[in-house]
Amino acid sequence: MAEVELRHLSRRDVIALGGGDIARAVEDVTEVLRLMRAGEAAMPAETAVALAGSEQAKAYALAARVGGRFGAAGVKWTAHRPPARDGAPQILSLTLVNDLATGRPRGLVESALLTATRTAAVSALALRTMAPRPPRRVAVLGAGVQARAHLAMLAALFPAVEEVTVWNRSPDRRKALVAAISPAAPWPIRLADDPAQIAAGDADAILACTAAPQPILGRGAVRPGRILLQIGYHEVGFDAIDEADAVVVDLWDDFARSSAKSLFQMHRAGRFPAERVAADLATAVLDGWRPAPDAAVYMSSFGLNVFDIALAARVLARAEAEDIGRTLPMSGDERGGWPWP
Repeated sequence: MAEVELRHLSRRDVIALGGGDIARAVEDVTEVLRLMRAGEAAMPAETAVALAGSEQAKAYALAARVGGRFGAAGVKWTAHRPPARDGAPQILSLTLVNDLATGRPRGLVESALLTATRTAAVSALALRTMAPRPPRRVAVLGAGVQARAHLAMLAALFPAVEEVTVWNRSPDRRKALVAAISPAAPWPIRLADDPAQIAAGDADAILACTAAPQPILGRGAVRPGRILLQIGYHEVGFDAIDEADAVVVDLWDDFARSSAKSLFQMHRAGRFPAERVAADLATAVLDGWRPAPDAAVYMSSFGLNVFDIALAARVLARAEAEDIGRTLPMSGDERGGWPWP
């Protein structure tokens, strides 16, 4: 029997292999959009199971296949944990990748960094194609992994940005984030005291990266010439979405029936018909859809697991070429590994 091995990549390995490279992730996402359009990439709806300890605590299985240079099928398994004082991250995520042609396992990848990177890459494409104006003043809500990834994305890909404002519910986390990124930031960073100050400010783009279970941004957050990009959970109220001239998404599809994101909750409540979606990410990136310069734009970024599989496949290909990571045996002896003769 031919030996079967599985390559394990830790967070340190993923970083060394370029998993945090936002520009590369933008290329990956753009290529996957083309593959989806051609029928060479697809994903079913997510599957979720409840965890104990909290109503929001769930584990999600998100499968996808992606052809082209990625040649992979895989599943991302993410646990949104109940509150625990054990020092571990609130969200833990692993991605298992198999070869698309043979089905052989390629690797198991710690994927929190990849998730943050592909999400920021989608936001970068949205800012390039769906924003009514090139962003110069940007507000970021949140101080976690997604907020940090989006600040890194702005610094790497948007040299025209002149100022960034940051808000987080916890003043200590807000100050810690700013202290960590200020020395390398190419723009001044302001601190906001509350979301209302963000909404009433002069930001061209608001990037909502929180885990808020109830809306913290209302009608005033959506205004002409601004894009409100919702990356997080339920930060945006239905009244704010109602104010948008153009509502855009990364993808609508089956997610509208199950996702807890604000827009999809609004749809299931009968407040938002699917026909009102002005464009999705593929329409903007591949077909050139653009909003009017004075449009008020709201984008709901669901986060497509097909992008996770593509990024994991890319870093695994480099890991295989450079022999990075730890290989774990899966097969047994010539009898197939049964525990009897």
